[in-house]
Amino acid sequence: MVQDGDKAPPFELPTDDGETLALSGLKGKPIVLYFYPKDDTSGCTVEAKDFSRLAVDFRKAGVVVVGVSPDSVESHKKFRKKHDLGVALGADTDKATAMAYGVWVEKSMYGRKYMGIERSTFLIDGKGRIARSWRKVKVPGHAEEVLAAAKALAK
Repeated sequence: MVQDGDKAPPFELPTDDGETLALSGLKGKPIVLYFYPKDDTSGCTVEAKDFSRLAVDFRKAGVVVVGVSPDSVESHKKFRKKHDLGVALGADTDKATAMAYGVWVEKSMYGRKYMGIERSTFLIDGKGRIARSWRKVKVPGHAEEVLAAAKALAK
């Protein structure tokens, strides 16, 4: 599991806009990498809308925001269009990025155990280090908290 101060694990993810997003291609820019369980579910939709609502503020601070889930590029396209999302969505279909960041974990619901994404966010500085991480994220107010930390980092 990565910790604050660690070098961010490299990633290369296809996005909903047909591009490939890689950590190596974003050198020098702060990045918010937020992991969420599934497109178009209630908590994930609220979180994506919150980050989208603040997308202009993140851009003004020079920060790239990327949502990541195991859903396909096609699923991301539908999700983004349906909710008019303003952030890139990376498709981690093989869960390699989620595993590298330690967010592919055993979960439990109604006594049933299964593997899934632990809602988590990583703020990566321009040098590729984890500046701050949030695990087991509660959605209300989270995007605002991340924006404040990103602005402080970008100064």
